[in-house]
Amino acid sequence: MKPAIVLLSGGLDSATVLAIARDEGYAPHALSFSYGQRHSSELEAARRVASALGAVEHRVAEIDLRLFGGSALTAEVEVPKDRDLAAEDEIPVTYVPARNTIFLSFALAYAEVVGAQDVFIGVNALDYSGYPDCRPEYVAAFEEMANLATRAGVEGARLRIRTPLIDWTKAQIIQRGLELGVDYGITISCYDPEGELACGRCDACQLRLKGFAEAGASDPAPYVAR
Repeated sequence: MKPAIVLLSGGLDSATVLAIARDEGYAPHALSFSYGQRHSSELEAARRVASALGAVEHRVAEIDLRLFGGSALTAEVEVPKDRDLAAEDEIPVTYVPARNTIFLSFALAYAEVVGAQDVFIGVNALDYSGYPDCRPEYVAAFEEMANLATRAGVEGARLRIRTPLIDWTKAQIIQRGLELGVDYGITISCYDPEGELACGRCDACQLRLKGFAEAGASDPAPYVAR
């Protein structure tokens, strides 16, 4: 089994990506981040998911993006609730500046150490909140940079940024995860949970619940209210 790095947040998308990597025959090394986010429940979820889905190992990198703030997830900024996502075209305040670039840079270092040529990330360009670092052109540019900036890339072991969910709807992601046996009850996607209970009203919860409804399934995760 070839090693692969899987960025694992503990949410629905990254859990599905971990299941996909395993199903494709990779030995997944899961990487999560304690980055100063407003809650720790996603890290607990990531640990549960890594164990349940057979990650070879699960590492948690500690960085503190509260140093810069600039996001409702890393500063004292209110998380938006009950937004009409179909009517919004601005990048929301839950965007964390340069987060995927930072996370992928850590993943590259990890990949070189374990000899992995594949880095999996659960970005999605359809049912998402409008983040600029979830777009295909961003991923392509980062992959090109990765192969210029690493010893592995220079020596011919081309690194690939794998984005299996990039053009899937949330419903398609959920359907594929259920086929692969993902227990979505152990994941959490909420931006503003109360303990282990998702709020049901933030952008992430709205997108998740909409996805389950369109997939004809019930979300097994616990919510404060729906």
